[in-house]
Amino acid sequence: MLTEALLDNAREHEDAIVSLRRAIHLEPELGLDTPKTLAKVKDALADLPLEWHEGPSCTGAVAVLKGAKPGRSVLLRGDMDALPMSEHTGLDFASTIPGRMHACGHDAHTAMLAGAARLLSRMQDEIEGEVRFMFQPGEEGFHGARFMLEDGLLGGTDDYPLPDAAFALHVWPNAPHGRIEGRTGAMLASADMIEITITGKGGHASMPFDAVDPIPVAAEIVLALQAMITRRFNATEASVLTFGKIEAGTTNNVIPDSAYLLGTARNLSPERRAAVKEAIAEVAENIARAHRCSAEITITPGFPPTINDARAVTLGESVARTLGGDEPWATRPAPTMGAEDFSYVIEKVPGAMFFLGVAAEGVDWQGCCGLHSSHMILDETVLPKGTAFLAGCALQFLEKGWE
Repeated sequence: MLTEALLDNAREHEDAIVSLRRAIHLEPELGLDTPKTLAKVKDALADLPLEWHEGPSCTGAVAVLKGAKPGRSVLLRGDMDALPMSEHTGLDFASTIPGRMHACGHDAHTAMLAGAARLLSRMQDEIEGEVRFMFQPGEEGFHGARFMLEDGLLGGTDDYPLPDAAFALHVWPNAPHGRIEGRTGAMLASADMIEITITGKGGHASMPFDAVDPIPVAAEIVLALQAMITRRFNATEASVLTFGKIEAGTTNNVIPDSAYLLGTARNLSPERRAAVKEAIAEVAENIARAHRCSAEITITPGFPPTINDARAVTLGESVARTLGGDEPWATRPAPTMGAEDFSYVIEKVPGAMFFLGVAAEGVDWQGCCGLHSSHMILDETVLPKGTAFLAGCALQFLEKGWE
């Protein structure tokens, strides 16, 4: 069923895909509560033979397309939430809500997934098995995929088992127009939040010997943790440790009682993630103790690393090359240290996440404004390619499995 004509069929729906993307972009919603976005999706797909499942924890929904005959099941995912930031693109359909913007392309992900639902619904009589379209809120740090799994929306019971495979596609402004990218193994990192509170003894700034100053201790901990990452762990597997906030004191002539550090740790495997967590506590506690302070460390788990299944990557490459183009596929040489909560899905289901280059043709794609930029834009003419790719992954898996 998978042919080059799939892209031509997707292009027939380009106006609808772009229209839905722009409607979502105009009214961005945050976190786990995206009712307007979901309503727009359901309105756009109201005429299709889809069975909708919704849960109590968030506004996520799964639309199920059942083929004419029983067979395998496959899940396709698109996320719906935006970012809490102002938009400066100057687009005619820029965000109408101050302080909110679709700067990570989730509006495009949702529109491409809706396009795939329409494309595959037209082929229902030819499909053996079922396709589950996962419309997910709360990707930007809110664990929406985990909540949808816990609600049973993706399956997990005898009557409604988990899908046999799962695929997701993320737009990438800093990649050539229409190129699909993927890699086996770690595609994105885990992301954990680190909080360290160093407690000493406040006093007069002119008499530090009568106090226990936590500020130089905090500074030493930051530097020591950077050295720890580079000296304790093998550099062939990347880890990133960044502190984005240091807070202490109220004025120039007072030594405060405490100092506070807020940061993030990024790792590419569960084993490295656990080892870095242990090392952070060891270094921070012992440096604080050496300077007569105490250190309280809290590490809040974020998304796990996104680990692509080799079989799913091979399938995705096959689909990308079938769809054609000047440069249809590239194997990414290394992971990105960003994080994605599609990782929760492919912890339980074999699958993969891919990137779609959305830079305009002929531009300096390496110099484009990237994801999470207030100036981030994408070339909407690429969106049918994304729709065809998602649909193609579903079709190839349902027809051939992991062959």
